[in-house]
Amino acid sequence: MAASAQAPGVAALSAEQAKAVLAEVIKAFGAPENAQRMEEARDNACNDMGKMLQFLLPVATQIQQDVIKAYGFSNDGEGVLKFARLIKSYESQDPEIANMSGKLKAMFLPPMTLPPHGAGTGGVTAS
Repeated sequence: MAASAQAPGVAALSAEQAKAVLAEVIKAFGAPENAQRMEEARDNACNDMGKMLQFLLPVATQIQQDVIKAYGFSNDGEGVLKFARLIKSYESQDPEIANMSGKLKAMFLPPMTLPPHGAGTGGVTAS
């Protein structure tokens, strides 16, 4: 019996199906009412990472839940996590899924700015 990354009760999606669901999720974020909800959450968060988690993430999770529940994922945060893991498993196999996944993340995760390389890290000093 082949090992499956899917939990019992979750629809196993092929790469093509995952791509279709991902496209639907991205489209849902673009719907006027959802775009407005995200904008309000972004305004409330004021670019503060803690507030992003408090205001933006629940809205983003709800938007995804509304789409993925039709594909056998549970209608809760766990369902969204399972969907994210499924998409992640296809990213290395399918550049289009990787691209779409990046687009989705950019909709609700702030751009990460990396500190300059080696600056102020309190790094290891040679002795």
